[in-house]
Amino acid sequence: MTSDRLELLAQVATWYYEENLGQGDIAERIGRSRSMVSRLLQEARERGLVEIRVHYPLKTDTELQQRLCEAFDLSEARVLAEPPNQYEELLRRLGELGARSLYQRLHDGIRIGVGWGTALHEIVRAIQESPLQEAVVVQLIGSLGYGDPLVDGPEQARWLAQKLDATHRILHAPLIVENEDIAQALRRERTVAETLALARQVEVALVGIGTVDPPLSSLQRAGYLSESDLMSLKKIGVVGDVVARQLDEQGQPAGDSFNERVIGIDLDHLCAIPTVIGVAGGVVKAPAILAALRGGYVDVLVTDATTALKVLTLHDDHSTEFNDAA
Repeated sequence: MTSDRLELLAQVATWYYEENLGQGDIAERIGRSRSMVSRLLQEARERGLVEIRVHYPLKTDTELQQRLCEAFDLSEARVLAEPPNQYEELLRRLGELGARSLYQRLHDGIRIGVGWGTALHEIVRAIQESPLQEAVVVQLIGSLGYGDPLVDGPEQARWLAQKLDATHRILHAPLIVENEDIAQALRRERTVAETLALARQVEVALVGIGTVDPPLSSLQRAGYLSESDLMSLKKIGVVGDVVARQLDEQGQPAGDSFNERVIGIDLDHLCAIPTVIGVAGGVVKAPAILAALRGGYVDVLVTDATTALKVLTLHDDHSTEFNDAA
C-alpha cells in the first residue's frame, strides 16, 4: 500500500473519529461518495490505523471482595460482578480491573515485576500512558521463546515500560530448561543473576495463576507440557502454578523435578514482594487460585464473581472436612 493511501485513510479517520465530522461532510471534502467514506473507515480499522475500545462500566461484588479478604488476609480483592460467558471477554474485563489496581499504586521510582500470559497482557493493554520518573519494569520469569510473542514476558515488560516511560530489564533465559544442572548454570550467569536480583527488589508484581486443566493450561499451549505431563502432575497432587512453579491444593510446591528447571523468581522471594497482584478468572481455575491464596503468594486478587464463589466454597468445604476429621 502506498503512503498516499495510508495518509488518506488516516485523514478520513481523524475527521470522523476525532473531529466528529459526518460521513457526508467528509465525502464532500474528498470528492467521494458516502459509501466510499464508509469503506475507507472500515479499511482504516482493518489496517490498524484505528483502534476502538469499549470501556464497560465494571461492576464489582463488594460482598465477595470482603469475604475473600477476610478468608485469605488479602490487602485487596477486585471481583467482577456478572462475568461474561466468553472467556476472552472475561479476560479483557479482568485486565481493566487489574489495571486499576496497579494504577493506584504507581509512583515515581517504582519497580514493577511482570510475569507472562493472556491475563497480564490484558492488564498492560488496559493501562493508560502514565509517564513516571525513574521507574523500572523487570521480567520475573524466563521467556517462552516461541508461541504468541504478545503474551511473553519480554513483550509485556517492554510494553508496560513504554506506557510508563520507564526503563525495563529483560531476563535473557528460557522459562524452563532440560535439567537442573543447566538451570543452576543459567542462574549463575551474570546478566541472568543480576536481573533475578533486581526482580527480588520489586515493589509490585503482576502474576497470572495457571491451571493443569488442559484447555486452559498456558504451559501446555506454550509447548512446555504435554497433556500426559499434565496428567502426571495431577496424579502427584498439582492443581496449578504461580510464576511457573507447580503447587498442590495447599499451596505448597509440588513436582520438584519440574520446578527446579524453571528460570525465574522463586516462591519464597515472590512472597517477600510487598504487593503481588494475581489475576485469573474462570471456575476451572478455582483450585489453582485457592492454592495460590493458601500459599500466601498473592496480596491482591482480581477475579470474577463465579470463580470467587467457587474458591470460597472449596475453601469452606475443606475447612469443614478438616474440622470433622479432628
